[in-house]
Amino acid sequence: MSGGMEDHDVQKLAELGYRQELTRAWSSFTNFAISFTIISVLAGCFTNFSFAWGGGGPAAIAWGWPILCGFVLLVAFSMAELTSAFPTAGGPYWWAAKLGGAGWSWFTGWFNMVGLVGIVAGVGYGAAIFLNAVLSLYGLKIGGIDFATSNPSAVLHHEFVLFLLILVLYTVVNIFADRLLGLFNNISFWWHVLGVLLIIGILAFVPDHHQSAGFVFGHKLNNTGFHGGAIGGAFFWLYILPVGFILTMYTQTGYDASAHTAEETRGAALGAAKGVWKSVFYSAIAGWLVLLAFLFAAHDVPGINKAGGSSISIFETAMNNHIWAAKMVLIIATVGQLFCGAAGLTSASRTWYAFSRDRGMPGWALFRRLNQARVPLYAVIAVSIASLIITIPAYWGNKVGTPWAYFAITAICTVGLYLAYIIPVYLRLRQGDKFVPGPWTLGRHYRWVNTGAILFVVLVVYALDIPTVPAGVPFKHGFTWTSVNYSPLVLLVGIVVAIWWQVSAKNKYTGPVRTIDEAPMDIPGERPEPGPAAPTPAA
Repeated sequence: MSGGMEDHDVQKLAELGYRQELTRAWSSFTNFAISFTIISVLAGCFTNFSFAWGGGGPAAIAWGWPILCGFVLLVAFSMAELTSAFPTAGGPYWWAAKLGGAGWSWFTGWFNMVGLVGIVAGVGYGAAIFLNAVLSLYGLKIGGIDFATSNPSAVLHHEFVLFLLILVLYTVVNIFADRLLGLFNNISFWWHVLGVLLIIGILAFVPDHHQSAGFVFGHKLNNTGFHGGAIGGAFFWLYILPVGFILTMYTQTGYDASAHTAEETRGAALGAAKGVWKSVFYSAIAGWLVLLAFLFAAHDVPGINKAGGSSISIFETAMNNHIWAAKMVLIIATVGQLFCGAAGLTSASRTWYAFSRDRGMPGWALFRRLNQARVPLYAVIAVSIASLIITIPAYWGNKVGTPWAYFAITAICTVGLYLAYIIPVYLRLRQGDKFVPGPWTLGRHYRWVNTGAILFVVLVVYALDIPTVPAGVPFKHGFTWTSVNYSPLVLLVGIVVAIWWQVSAKNKYTGPVRTIDEAPMDIPGERPEPGPAAPTPAA
């Protein structure tokens, strides 16, 4: 199976203009597992829970998650069809080039890159927050660091140090354990599945008290500070509820990883395409179950509100008499987030590598190079450094110790990714029946699926760009910069990229480059071998 399938994959890649350079060793399951890992309900559902708790409350979470995930599936189905037609590491920017030209590709590539770097930074810092909470519960003191302290500035310092260590771990794993990454992703899938089941079991049986179904599906909250805390009227439905969208939308990102790793997947035209939508579908189910477990266990509403509505506060208040259970939940979530971040770096580095292969990144000649293990070494390092740089402001936080920059990163990366996802979907819809699909296709349903996906992303961009608290509204009394929702910075990125395009990039970036027509890239320790003959371009 493997030989014939791999030959077909190599030939298909040659038709798209590329020589097989990355190692094609992943199965379809592993391809699905990396997207499932990056979505990670053990990351997003835990770290951004407070937004939805304060922006709508239990009812908004219980009903909002499955409804929003249904629309996310429209985006995933649309991307799966494109992945099947164009199974390359470039993913969205490559699709945009094929369907709309170099200009569309340029913008898509940069939005995608901003979003993917944000994922690595956001997940890594989220894992640091949870790891710090675990060490705090154990009352550990390491090297003079007292993790049990409640001093806000000390906690921020500890979290940043842990973030640095985690980022180094991600980088080392991606460089030196590349051949194990597929195994890690497979293990991560089962860690997430079994971990979710164990967490649900703990929250169902350990706490002494639980909420009723009426509370979970009917209780609303408005802890944003807007509109006097009102939980009714048009403002609540059109403004407060969208504030909580980030819980679902940040969690349901990163499934483009199945496309970015298509060149490492056997049978990619089908396997990678299915990996895109299946990861969203199964994460939607797992995420809803774990969120419902949170809500049924959230019996101490005043205590949770006082702690800002964090998921950690639910575990601590629900199981304050069973601290071992709270520790276990936090450990399961922290390990899941570590898996998630490592996979996120894999996806981001493959995009950086592919965009460099097509001359889209400054310093592309360096970043497209592979080491002896066929790992894009410099792309991995570049993503890690970029992730560190954008997270530096989180070291200071605000006066109560909230790492506002971390929440800014999660919002920015979510908006950036969804813009990158939807641009090629729009271009595919515009192309209509002229589009030549791969083996996985939407058929005649593409019209309503693509249209629904586009309208949904417009709503998402609105929801994630609005101020989340009154102190974040410019020119309003009490305004502080640490309360600003920095998501609109993605639009500033778009302006910078547009100026760059007009000034010079349009004269240099032509879209995908047929590297198969070039001499084979020199890989240390390997003797260059000729790739498959370049197919004759279709008329």
